Amino acid sequence: MKPIYHYSTVSEALDELKELGFTYDYNIYQEDIIKKPAEHQVRHVYRYEGNSDPGDSTIVYGITSSSGKRGVFVAGFSAKTGNEAAIVLSKLCIENNSNQCST
Repeated sequence: MKPIYHYSTVSEALDELKELGFTYDYNIYQEDIIKKPAEHQVRHVYRYEGNSDPGDSTIVYGITSSSGKRGVFVAGFSAKTGNEAAIVLSKLCIENNSNQCST
């Protein structure tokens, strides 16, 4: 079983992922995920809910690519998300049925 990490804040998760080598910023390069989803795997997922508003939810993905890139993607998390890269990553989690996608 792979280790599962829990962090109390988004910044803690991002700091730890950075220490693990996830340095590529997929928020800047979302097209990498959108155009070639099969070349990416979700290795870590962390979800955070706002204290008072469920609409303040955030999800942090730790992603690897077949080209060797290791990076992060941070998005708002809701059923109504319109971010295409976030939708693709969510589908990758479902298709790959990864344990890491359920943390």
